[in-house]
Amino acid sequence: MEIVDFHEGFAPAFKALNVAWISHYFALEPKDLEVLDDPVGKVTGPGGHILMAVEDAEAIGCVALMVMQDGGFEVAKMAVIEAHKGRGVGRELMAACIERARQVGARRLYLETNSGLAPALGLYRRFGFQQVEPTEPSPYARADVMMELRL
Repeated sequence: MEIVDFHEGFAPAFKALNVAWISHYFALEPKDLEVLDDPVGKVTGPGGHILMAVEDAEAIGCVALMVMQDGGFEVAKMAVIEAHKGRGVGRELMAACIERARQVGARRLYLETNSGLAPALGLYRRFGFQQVEPTEPSPYARADVMMELRL
C-alpha cells in the first residue's frame, strides 16, 4: 500500500469510499455531497489536500485536509474500504495527513466525528487529538465530538 496525492481520476473513488461509510452509519447530508461532488473546487483548489491509500492500483482509503481560516486544516472525509479495515490503513492515512500539515506549516488540525465511532476516536486519540468545545455549530447533524491537534 502507498499513500499518494489526489488527482481528478480519483474523484469517483473518493466519493464512493465516503458514501459507503457515511451511508452505513448515518445519512448523507448536503454538506457531504457538496464536498464529494466537487473535491477539486471544495478541497484541493482552495489550498487543501486529499491523500489516497492505494493498493494494487485500487483506492482503498482517503482523507482530506480542508483549509481553515485560522491557518489550520480540518481533517475530513477519512474513509477506508470495509475489506481493508483493521490493517493499519487508517493509521497510515492519519500519519501522512499530519506530516503533510506540518510540511505546509499548519498550526493545527481540527476534526468533527461521532461518539459512536469508537475505532476512529481511538485512532485520533493515539495521534494526540484532544476533544475541544465547538466554537460554532457543525454543518453535520452526526457530529457530536470535535477534536484538535496542535502542531
